[in-house]
Amino acid sequence: MTVQVAIVGSGPAGCYTAQALLKTLPGVRITLVERLPVPFGLVRYGVAADHQGTKSVARQFDRVLTHPDVAFVGNVDVGIDISLEALRSSFDAVVIATGLDRDRRLGIAGEDLPGVIPSGRLTRWANGHPDVSDAAPLLCRRAVVIGNGNVAIDVVRLLAKAESDFVGSDLPGNVASALAAVPVEELVVAGRGTVDQARFDPAMVKELAQIGGATFEIVGLSSADASPQAAALRHLEERQGRGDRVTVRFRFGWTPLRMEGAARVEEVVFADATGTERPVATDVVVSAIGFTGPAALVPDDAPADAGRLAAGLYCVGWARRGARGTIPEARADARVVAGLLVDDLEARRSSPVRSDPHRCFMALPATDLGGWHAIERYERATAADGRIRNKVTDRRALLQLARPHLNHLEGEPA
Repeated sequence: MTVQVAIVGSGPAGCYTAQALLKTLPGVRITLVERLPVPFGLVRYGVAADHQGTKSVARQFDRVLTHPDVAFVGNVDVGIDISLEALRSSFDAVVIATGLDRDRRLGIAGEDLPGVIPSGRLTRWANGHPDVSDAAPLLCRRAVVIGNGNVAIDVVRLLAKAESDFVGSDLPGNVASALAAVPVEELVVAGRGTVDQARFDPAMVKELAQIGGATFEIVGLSSADASPQAAALRHLEERQGRGDRVTVRFRFGWTPLRMEGAARVEEVVFADATGTERPVATDVVVSAIGFTGPAALVPDDAPADAGRLAAGLYCVGWARRGARGTIPEARADARVVAGLLVDDLEARRSSPVRSDPHRCFMALPATDLGGWHAIERYERATAADGRIRNKVTDRRALLQLARPHLNHLEGEPA
């Protein structure tokens, strides 16, 4: 019996769900439906450009896409180009794996001043996301990063590194040029928690020691603190290559109170652990305190952590659990939701025969796997020295590269 499953979103959660279903559900045919012309979501547009080891999981996901029982349908925005109801009527089951990309707000005065940049917007720009490719953030010589998680550390590396430090990355050329034109000289990283409460991966902090010409100053680190976070910060203090190119100042136990400025942000006022106000002059503030939901297509009143939203409708990854967890955790979550789906189908014991679920896409300018591979070949072939790809950042250019493959979805997945 053939079972047709659509997965909305081709990032880690979506690809891992497809992988789990291929292993556990005989006769399954999977269609990965993606809003962008290209696959892999967070891996392509969220993981930092200089973390190619993490991005290498895309090779595993590409094997999922090339499986004979999987089809990729890109450039289709479910809810805009096609309704969720139409998708559900065409497939036996639909899994929402759209992730979350709305930045959490600080909720303080001055947050909407020019020069205050949510980290999601900054990292999407730095990764060449087509939605923000022509909207470069305001870059200046003094910056404040609010947050003490992994995204905050990603922002520190992005702003503190010299252009030569991005050799071997896929940092887009326009991003490298913008960063080099106005190099950051002073960077304050402030979080409300103590060192042992910091949510960064200690290995990511140790990695900062490799930044040439950087000096690190850490306030709030107790000699009695035996946490892994404290050990990583001590490693940074011991191994840093002191220089005068950029100074990075870590502040723990600092809570943001307000931002001040006339035409744009000029100062952030924090309260330290004693309640004393600590003003920090700056030209740019990057807020890196996470993302929030609900996910696109998931009802606002959906039960927390509900993998099953309705009969034949599921959600997975951040769309299910909220913005927490790493790429490996997405794999575990995908297995759980795939198990729910398989159990439901087995309980149903029969499934309608759907000879051509792709009819719902036929009038849309969708990209397919061949189109993605054409883009991939172009990016690899035209990469500049020191870069592994020349990432195409404009949606129209992406579609132009994939154009020979547009609207060639015929029949069942090949």
